Amino acid sequence: MALNPIVTIGTFDGVHLGHREVISELKRHCTLSGGESVVFTFEPHPRIVISPQEDSLRLLSTKSEKIRLMEKIGIDHLVIYPFTKEFSKLTYDEFVSEILVKGMNISSLVVGYDHRFGKGRQGDFNSLEMLSKSLNFKVEQLSQLVVDNKVVSSTKIRQALEEGNISKANHFLGYQYSLSGKVIEGNQIGRKIGFPTANIDTYDRHKLVPADGVYAVLVESGGRILKGMLNIGIRPTVNYNADHKSIEVHIFNFDEDIYNSDITILFVEKIRNEQKFEGIELLKEQLINDQKIAIGILSAIIL
Repeated sequence: MALNPIVTIGTFDGVHLGHREVISELKRHCTLSGGESVVFTFEPHPRIVISPQEDSLRLLSTKSEKIRLMEKIGIDHLVIYPFTKEFSKLTYDEFVSEILVKGMNISSLVVGYDHRFGKGRQGDFNSLEMLSKSLNFKVEQLSQLVVDNKVVSSTKIRQALEEGNISKANHFLGYQYSLSGKVIEGNQIGRKIGFPTANIDTYDRHKLVPADGVYAVLVESGGRILKGMLNIGIRPTVNYNADHKSIEVHIFNFDEDIYNSDITILFVEKIRNEQKFEGIELLKEQLINDQKIAIGILSAIIL
């Protein structure tokens, strides 16, 4: 267990700039006091357990992505606590006294501006302050992070992605939004017109798929980073992707068989909305134009 643990708590979906501000403050406290940084988060997302009948939750990061992002930031300990029905019934004072104080022996707690916790989210900063006095730990609340006069939040980033505003989402995330999955067999139409695509089944049905349309993307496959363009649309038959969306990427200057391979897409910019075309030739013309635009967008990125 951590020595002199200084803890922050949250779902940290996306590990965005606002979250990073909290974690930076956590690390600053550790430097000053000689404590160890602990990020306490949950799996699965609380809403999946509390409202299982509601299927609208879309996440910015999967468990493995969250772990990787936290590793990059550089914290001493990441606690991923199983969020169960039983756990959700703990009141905020039970959670603090039993898990944080008795279980982890916390020294300090750093929380974001809107942090609420415990059964019914009844615990707020005032509750925490009162508990900290009786249970002998320090507590600090950070102010909200504002970028371009806007408060950074997971909700705002989700909205940006759902609108296809990749630039805004990436700006608030502090990195390129990504989707990971397995390459599956498609209908081969792209191959027939000179634009073979890899069809992707994502690993997590809760992972948010951006708005329908065509995007300039980077592709991580087999240890390489490649350039390409990607189309998101609706596939009416059931698949594993959120909202049954089809995700197809055309990798530039690439002709390898990557079926059943793992693949990660990094979104750089949206090119256009999805369109229907009267015939294959019109589609091919548009794809040629899309490719020119995507190459132009990606030319600034040195691999």
